[in-house]
Amino acid sequence: MAGKGIVLFGHGARDPEWAGPMNRVAARIAARAPDTPVRVAFMEFMRPTLDEAVDALVAEGADQVTVVPVFLAQGGHLKRDVPVLVEAAAARHPGVSVVQVLAAGEADGVVEALAEYALGVA
Repeated sequence: MAGKGIVLFGHGARDPEWAGPMNRVAARIAARAPDTPVRVAFMEFMRPTLDEAVDALVAEGADQVTVVPVFLAQGGHLKRDVPVLVEAAAARHPGVSVVQVLAAGEADGVVEALAEYALGVA
């Protein structure tokens, strides 16, 4: 399989239940696009790490890996820390495109979904 892979990248937490929503998003992606492998990865406290997730996708034949930060905003981690991790992953895999995109929480569709949710529970 040569193609695209997705890493849903979150901060991580000590409580394993914290990963539940990310795992549900990964399952939805897998159901909607079964030919696009998806992995979750975490910056701290949890595994797999970004390196492990990217390595797994490349081992499966991905030549394009999109790192989707599952964060609400482009804060310090996404401005300073994550780009370094993404660059290191790309350097380990010459010929593979490894890119970080905008924080999920800043995407218009996500903002709209959060607004709809808030209106629905108010």
